[in-house]
Amino acid sequence: MKRLTLVAAVSAAALTLTACGTTEPAAGGGDSKKTADRITLTDASGKKVSLDGPAEKVVATEWNIVENLISLGVEPAGVSDVKGYKAWAAAVPLKNEPKDIGTRGEPSMDSIAALAPDLIITTTDMPDPAVKQLSKVAKVLEIRPADAAAPVERMMGNLDLIAQATGTAEKSAKLREGFEAKVAEGRKALADAGLAGARFAFADGYVTSNQVSIRPYTSGSLIGAVNEQIGLKNAWTLKGDKEYGLASTDVEGLTKLGDTHFAYIGVEADANSIPFSGPLAKNAVWKSLPFVKKGNVHRLADGIWMFGGPGSMEAYIDAVVGALTK
Repeated sequence: MKRLTLVAAVSAAALTLTACGTTEPAAGGGDSKKTADRITLTDASGKKVSLDGPAEKVVATEWNIVENLISLGVEPAGVSDVKGYKAWAAAVPLKNEPKDIGTRGEPSMDSIAALAPDLIITTTDMPDPAVKQLSKVAKVLEIRPADAAAPVERMMGNLDLIAQATGTAEKSAKLREGFEAKVAEGRKALADAGLAGARFAFADGYVTSNQVSIRPYTSGSLIGAVNEQIGLKNAWTLKGDKEYGLASTDVEGLTKLGDTHFAYIGVEADANSIPFSGPLAKNAVWKSLPFVKKGNVHRLADGIWMFGGPGSMEAYIDAVVGALTK
């Protein structure tokens, strides 16, 4: 599967990405209501996006956008790789049967145009030529999908921006409160179990041509930031990329982790996504690792999207707390 190499929440004013919703003065006549309902937003690319009113028929090219729409009560009309979303982001399931618009990296312009959407929401990872093509079909709103300098703030800022575009700001505020409550709940549960400050390393991995690649989630990743918010200490010392906070290593690199808890997420339908219980299970280096010997390797539930929104992160917190306190 093609994958991205992708807090207590702060106020929206502190975000790098500012979502400015404005109501313009009525012009009078038959267009007065349309003018009064007009929404103007500044997206992650810096462009102004004006809508006649809250977008109702929305196409989403990335799964974190899809998740946020669902959480806000908006059923997306078009989704990239619907089958993949259902496998990797099942924690926030689709409530409708949207049209599959192709892959996340290369959506089908014809499929999107056939839907005649009010708004297309994509990310700044989408190549500029593709964004230009999308803009010929409908208004396009770009979000920055990740920011290693402020992962959770970015997640919540994206939610707020999508909420303004869809007229669901009240719901966004409730989701923010729910996420903060879940963080506090998880932190307390771990502290009560004597696990405050416990060393914890999260990674995912892939098998390609019989070679295992491991991707550490550093403190700059969304997962890493959430781990720290619930009171865990990130055991990775590697430096991640500036967007997703992800690094790269191999099984030898795991020897530097020392004594820690280790967790991962995969998808049963994709055997290449679970090397830790697959090819590495018989690997001598893997079997010699302290956390493997102690049984401190935790496979978390399938379907929690590691680059998702508050819904996925709440499910992640529940999974981590459950794994560490069982």
